[in-house]
Amino acid sequence: MFDRVIIGNLRAWAQGQEHKPLVLRGARQVGKTSAVNIFAQEFDHYIYLNLELEEDAVLFANDLAIEELIQAIFFAKNIHRNAGRTLLFIDEIQNSPQAVAMLRYFFESAPDLYVIGAGSLLEVMIGKQQISFPVGRVQYLFMYPLTFAEFLAALSEDQALAAYNTVPLPAYAQEKMLKLFHQYTMLGGMPEVIKIFARSRDLLDLRPVYQGLLSSYLDDVSKYARNSTMIEVIRHAVESSPYEAGKRIRFQGFGKSNYKSREMGEALKTLQRAQLIHLLYPTTACELPLIPDKKRAPKLLFLDTGLMNYYVGLQKYFYTIKDLHSTYGGLLAEHITGQELLALDMESPNRFSFWVKEKRQSNAEVDFLLPHNQHAIPLEVKAGKTGTLKSLHEFIDLARHPYAVRLYAGPLQTTSTQTPKGTPYTLLSLPYFLVGKIYDYIAWMKWE
Repeated sequence: MFDRVIIGNLRAWAQGQEHKPLVLRGARQVGKTSAVNIFAQEFDHYIYLNLELEEDAVLFANDLAIEELIQAIFFAKNIHRNAGRTLLFIDEIQNSPQAVAMLRYFFESAPDLYVIGAGSLLEVMIGKQQISFPVGRVQYLFMYPLTFAEFLAALSEDQALAAYNTVPLPAYAQEKMLKLFHQYTMLGGMPEVIKIFARSRDLLDLRPVYQGLLSSYLDDVSKYARNSTMIEVIRHAVESSPYEAGKRIRFQGFGKSNYKSREMGEALKTLQRAQLIHLLYPTTACELPLIPDKKRAPKLLFLDTGLMNYYVGLQKYFYTIKDLHSTYGGLLAEHITGQELLALDMESPNRFSFWVKEKRQSNAEVDFLLPHNQHAIPLEVKAGKTGTLKSLHEFIDLARHPYAVRLYAGPLQTTSTQTPKGTPYTLLSLPYFLVGKIYDYIAWMKWE
């Protein structure tokens, strides 16, 4: 097991005056249970319940009052209550609606306990409304695959991690950081993949891990689907999503199929609830709030760029490329950027968007919009050292602030410039491996 950023969030939750029961959400195999196991070392006692096991599930099946339930849990695990701080982790909580319902009573009647719930199919059960969490009585944290910073820590790249956390980045670190980020983009951030790679450094050892992950997601399809017909539709959506990742998609005929918009829309939204994909809808707004326009085609982000690379057969090319823009039409650079942006906010996911202006005369699209204070900051991913910024300029001409970010393979630099129409603005050119530190660099730039 290796440390994860979310452990800091868990620590902050536990130190809060009002630590409501915490529900840890995220796709299967992103490391939720491992993170809680690491965090549990900071407590005097740790009670782990797995509600896939009958002996643990039965504790919630008898409709006990909250105090009796707590006594039954401590008795079953042979732990004395009031003998220090106790963390109670209820894993696979979606298997027991009674356990979900009891969370509110833990909050109201047992504030001395620290309670976390999680589950591999939790998201799907929430979406299918088979379980309903007590409103206002629980908190949520969302967990994702390893970020670039976590990847560096897992591989014991201590000097690179120190450089990454130094703002501004030392110029001498640029070349090595670029190579490491390409490696991270190739491998992705699934914990099991990184654990094995950290040990063997052999890409061949990872093939059965990638295949096992993808097979497990396909095996889950029957649990996602509401009927037998939808099983095949969702299976097609899983198998096609890696090929469509990073692109704007249409539900009708998705993945070169004959499926209609309604059934494929249902399938893709089910996968989004399972957090295997993220459907990022565009906005036409140039300022906050970034209201998504769900009548327009969304951009599809797959769970993990490494899984995507494995599935579509791209990994063998990574050792020959010098920048991400040279492979797969630049989609890899944009996709890994989206993956890093998702992990920036573990409390309220999908706060960012992308911008479009679609008219008969001309179309424009800015890769991402990031909320910052009262502004929507445009981010253009230009992985190579060159590239036009036509769409970015169109956004700046309409926006009420003079700030923009270009993510690319070049060095850190700032430029005071203007659009072809003469609108002045400040451009932060940021190496794309620093996207996870973007808020630190916005602060460094002293953008209001």
